[in-house]
Amino acid sequence: MAGRVLVVDDEQEIRTVLRAYLEAEGHLVTEAATGAEALRRALATDGSAPDLVLLDIGLPDLDGLDVLRTLRRDSDVYVILVTARAEEADTLVGLATGADDYVTKPFSPREVVARVRTVLRRTRDAAAPGAGQPDDGVLRFDGLEIDPARRELRVGGREVRLSALEFDLLHALAASPGRVFSRAQLLEEVWGYDFYGDARVVDVHVRSMRRALGDDATDPRLIGTVRGVGYKFLPRPQGEP
Repeated sequence: MAGRVLVVDDEQEIRTVLRAYLEAEGHLVTEAATGAEALRRALATDGSAPDLVLLDIGLPDLDGLDVLRTLRRDSDVYVILVTARAEEADTLVGLATGADDYVTKPFSPREVVARVRTVLRRTRDAAAPGAGQPDDGVLRFDGLEIDPARRELRVGGREVRLSALEFDLLHALAASPGRVFSRAQLLEEVWGYDFYGDARVVDVHVRSMRRALGDDATDPRLIGTVRGVGYKFLPRPQGEP
């Protein structure tokens, strides 16, 4: 699935290589060498804003994680962090802040293209009605509605904003209420077959999602933990006994 991709890195060589590979895949690519330029391009209101941002953590003017925090406050654009192997703590902080995925340097450009393909595929897959969904594709539960086509979530009639990946994760769980998903199954369902990271990213995003939904992990109403296995969506669809 082709899309608009913003490549943010202060190294021209890296931007050039990634641009060549991404454009060969059919993506429309723009570049930014600084955090300030990345925010200007990513938050553009003229229709040129990207569908996905490849964001290097080490930028010359702004910390990449600060750029990510600003993006998460003002946008639900997909974000893939680019980080060095020694920056594992930064990677986990970035995931908790709302990054959707990460790649580590040195990386294969083909790996990056595969990650981008997987992430952008989520929007198309999430918008397609699945088994058990009503004709309009909206999932309705007591006090909660998930509209994958509009990518809107309402809790108690109030719109709640999630990051793009958090929305996809919630939709995957809610589309099969009561089903227990292992972390590996969620990685396959949401991140895709070609996800290269570890299962901790699932836990990080579930914690963030619970926080946004006001769901207490010690007494959950929405997302239950099955110890030693994974997670399940607790509410029953409207109309079910």
